[in-house]
Amino acid sequence: MPALPARLLNGNLRMSDFHPAKRRTLKLAATSLVLPAIAACGGSAEAAAPADVEAAIARFAALAPDTASCLVRAEPAVSGATAWSAGYHPDRQLFVGSAVKTFILAQFLRDAEAGRDGVSESLACEVSDTFRSPGSPVFLGLTGKTPYRNALEAMIAHSDNTGTDIALAAVGPDRVRALIAEAGLAQTRIPDSTRKLFSYLAGAESGVDLGWDGMVKIDNGEDLGLKSRTDVINDKQAMLSTATEMVNWYRQSLAGKYFTQPATLTEYKRIQATADAVWMAVPAGVQGFGKGGSIDWENFHCLCFAGQMLAAAVPVTFCLTLNWNDGQLSTERTGEFIRAAADVLGEAAKAARV
Repeated sequence: MPALPARLLNGNLRMSDFHPAKRRTLKLAATSLVLPAIAACGGSAEAAAPADVEAAIARFAALAPDTASCLVRAEPAVSGATAWSAGYHPDRQLFVGSAVKTFILAQFLRDAEAGRDGVSESLACEVSDTFRSPGSPVFLGLTGKTPYRNALEAMIAHSDNTGTDIALAAVGPDRVRALIAEAGLAQTRIPDSTRKLFSYLAGAESGVDLGWDGMVKIDNGEDLGLKSRTDVINDKQAMLSTATEMVNWYRQSLAGKYFTQPATLTEYKRIQATADAVWMAVPAGVQGFGKGGSIDWENFHCLCFAGQMLAAAVPVTFCLTLNWNDGQLSTERTGEFIRAAADVLGEAAKAARV
């Protein structure tokens, strides 16, 4: 494989430091640049989306016309304004990266709320090579015990994959998938762990964790004796969803549907508000919650931001995703992605305030 820079997974829009030294490059045919019309996504009970919002969505979709997806939905306003929504191929199943960490957070808080197996945010968890991932911005060089709360915060605020795998191991991936099913999200997928995701993409069988040594070798571009996979969107180990499903999730979860105690919802919101994609793309002065995601693997790239903002107390829920092949890395396109996402959210916030 030629020695080209690449990045594995990052979950926030600052990008991860976990990057293999080499990647396989594949050439694909150029895609059409014809931009389909932006479609209003609501039913008869919804008003037409504001023209400025639709125009901003069109500008976002132009970044990757054949592999972009977007949905923005504003709830009815106290002033009497009708709900509206607009999107671009909102039912496309795409790779959304660490945006799926919202489900892990929610299930952990549900288990803590129910007292399942003594799980709680204050309970000490083990930070060790059992869970460690290269590039983890919080836990990479740390070993020992820390409260689970720190792992949850690292997972969302810094998209730390070590913290993610600690939290996911505590609740179990099948319990997170059960929550996803309960929410009716048929196109949403999570991996068994972030390390098992990268182990699978590196050529291991599904469910195999190549361990800390294996992660280091992947990071360094060393030969593992395996054939690297290019099917990042797959049915084995992946982080997938649609804009429709991510919007449905945030509308329901931020309304408290999956929690029984108000304090649990407050904690869920507190942690979701710490994601750096929020302050990067949500308009200044507007409260926001969400999670970003991205990946660079072989020739495949992704950027995503999903969540909700409160514009003049009106909930505006959104998901914006780009997938593309070849070309620039996600790290190199973060700026234009953030500008386009901020454009969409800025116009949506202005429309919601009317």
